[in-house]
Amino acid sequence: MVRSETAIDTEQASRYLQQLCKHFAHKIPATFDENVGEISFSVGECRLKAEDATLHILLEAPNAEDMEQLKDVVIRHLVRFAFREELTANWQDA
Repeated sequence: MVRSETAIDTEQASRYLQQLCKHFAHKIPATFDENVGEISFSVGECRLKAEDATLHILLEAPNAEDMEQLKDVVIRHLVRFAFREELTANWQDA
């Protein structure tokens, strides 16, 4: 299992967490509240935490190839929801 995490600075952390989870909940298992969320993708797990002005994202996947796919899906959707601001994700292996 490989893990990667990032902390994204945004005043809308809780809003984006909820939007991301609601979006995916229509097709795959996702649970969330204002501060934490989990999404189960076929290629791995995504855990989110909104803390003040920071959105924390922790990803877990079975291998590096699935991890790259998971990062791409999560960030691509997040950037679409946050079109009013530019978000930066600097992934760190966990």
